Formats: sequence, C-alpha cells, structure tokens
Amino acid sequence: MKNGQSSKKFPNLETDRLLLRNITNEDVDFIYRLFSDERVCEFLYDEEIYISRKDAIEFVEWNQDPEEKGHNRWVLVKKGANKEQIGTCGYDNWDRMNNIAEIGYDLWHEFWGQGYMKEALISAIESGFNHMKLNRINAFVALDNVNSMKLLEKLGFVNEGVYRDKHLFRGKYYDHYSFSLLKRDWNQQ
Repeated sequence: MKNGQSSKKFPNLETDRLLLRNITNEDVDFIYRLFSDERVCEFLYDEEIYISRKDAIEFVEWNQDPEEKGHNRWVLVKKGANKEQIGTCGYDNWDRMNNIAEIGYDLWHEFWGQGYMKEALISAIESGFNHMKLNRINAFVALDNVNSMKLLEKLGFVNEGVYRDKHLFRGKYYDHYSFSLLKRDWNQQ
C-alpha cells in the first residue's frame, strides 16, 4: 500500500471504478445533498433527513479521524476527470474484543443498479477483514429495502432473521433484518 497505509485500520481504498477515501470537510456539501434526498434516505430509520448544512457538518465531524475514533465513513468517488462523489460506506459499532463491526452504506439514486455499491463493499469488506482484523461484519436492513437485501446476499451475507424494534423513528419502532458475514465464509467476489 502507498504512503504507509498498510498499518491503518481505515486506509483509503481503490477499486476498478472508484476511490474510497475517508471523509473530509470538503465533503460537507455532498453529504448534505445525499442525506437531504428522500429517495436516498427512504430506508434510513436511524436519523432524520437533513434539513440544514449543519447536519452534514456534524456527520463529517463525527466521521473524521477514524484511526483515533474507531469508526469511519469512506466517500465513494468515481474515477475520471470530474471525480464525482456518489455515495458513502463505512464501519461503526466496532467491538474490538470480539472482532465485530457494523457496515453501513448509501448511494446517490442516479447510480443505483450499476454495481458501484457492490464494488465498494467488496473493497470495504476486504479492508475490514485484513486491516481491522474483523471476524464478523454485521449489516442491518429495513424490511422493505429489497435491493439492499439482494446486494448483501450477493456478497455472501446471511440473513439471520429480524432484529425487532431496531430503530425508533418519528415515534414508531422499525424492525430490520440482521445480516452477517463471517471471515471464514468470505469468498472474494
């Protein structure tokens, strides 16, 4: 890896079509646009849709300095001349004792169904197993989010059932499917 990134838990990553780089202050406007879009946020029951740039600033600040904080968010940037930001993914809730973390992801709607998130997640999963030394990666998906479930299943995640009342959102509890991927079951895609 370049620039001594091999010792980092959350290095910047590269795929055929994407750069996955840790979030910076330069991403505030993109994050605001992403999380203020109703299509992108349709199944995100863990946070209200963004109504101000301040919401995006807080998200960026929360995810900066991942090596110190133990959680991250990569911005997915299309390779090419314009370096367009198209989504994010990253790890949270890292249980270092048991080598488990939760992965989350989101993608601008114009890029749905084009394989970008699968490509990004393959790289993020590899990084989780190799750099964070994870044994298990969790993912939680809203019950109606069929496309996200299909993506996780293509990547080898196992649906372990319903995690009841996972998120309280606007006065209502929402169930989610609980998916997991174990290192021993991972076959590089």
